[in-house]
Amino acid sequence: MLEVEVIGTVALPVVEVERLAALAAASGGIEDGHVAVTFVSGERIAELNDQFRDKPEPTDVLSFPIDEDDDTIPPDQRELGDVFIAPEHTADLREAVVHGVLHLTGMDHETDDGEMLALQAEILTW
Repeated sequence: MLEVEVIGTVALPVVEVERLAALAAASGGIEDGHVAVTFVSGERIAELNDQFRDKPEPTDVLSFPIDEDDDTIPPDQRELGDVFIAPEHTADLREAVVHGVLHLTGMDHETDDGEMLALQAEILTW
């Protein structure tokens, strides 16, 4: 079972964040573990974007995988990673949750010829 921890001022119902994160993770082949979805200010996401991506401006969503390459961890103990979302810079919060969690499953829309974004669009219709 995927445990979804929602942190910060929640801009969506917690149950919806949990549902979307679980759908995205399962679509990426992950059904067990833990993921944190944190809602942050524009200032905080700009700090993270600068620190980790050398882009000193705010963005909508950032994902930080943790145990992605460690096959020795049992699936139910896996720490999938963290997703940070800045509601003030996000047009669609549901899409940001799905997008962030798909990145944690190893998908990358910048290199996959549209697979991730197509899957993201499909998940959002469910």
